[in-house]
Amino acid sequence: MQIGKIKISFNSPMILAFFALSLIAYILSIITNGWTNIAFFSVYHSSLLDPLTYVRFFTHTLGHASWEHFCGNMMMILVVGPMLEEKYGSKNILLVILVTAVVTGLVNYIFFPNVMLLGASGVVFALILMSAYVNLKNGEIPITLILVTLFYIGGQIYDGIVLNDNVSQLTHIVGGITGGGLGYVLNIKKLKAEKQKESIVQSNVS
Repeated sequence: MQIGKIKISFNSPMILAFFALSLIAYILSIITNGWTNIAFFSVYHSSLLDPLTYVRFFTHTLGHASWEHFCGNMMMILVVGPMLEEKYGSKNILLVILVTAVVTGLVNYIFFPNVMLLGASGVVFALILMSAYVNLKNGEIPITLILVTLFYIGGQIYDGIVLNDNVSQLTHIVGGITGGGLGYVLNIKKLKAEKQKESIVQSNVS
């Protein structure tokens, strides 16, 4: 898209698509006075015979309870997400979002049957912990990864013990662990692919 001499690039299609779907879900919740959030965009202990139960394991990350809730999550996703999508690719970012959604949804469904979970907080923390792997090199652990993990895990445990709010700290922790694990796996694959490429280039040169 071009406006005058300024060209606007859609640099992060998967992150932008997630943002757009979340915005649509939030607008629908306003129009329906929260009905769509309950029906489609939250996860709770509903019947396993209901097909929407399985849909909500994926779509609960799109729902948000308020404008502040929506803006807080989307701001972090729009800041961190594009960098990760550029490094890992759109398909891998989609994989991270879907896996995080299912894992956090199942944890809430099994362990918190009386709690309705919605929002992209799990995805946010998955991307945050995943971003610490960006500069990972073979045989090295970035100090940023250690610091992010310590502050993140410690902060969430503290909040879970001290604060009595409606924030699911466990979802944040599970999302962070999921993102961290997937980030590690994706980086290992990327490093192996780069090594194979280097060996091919060297063999061709020699």
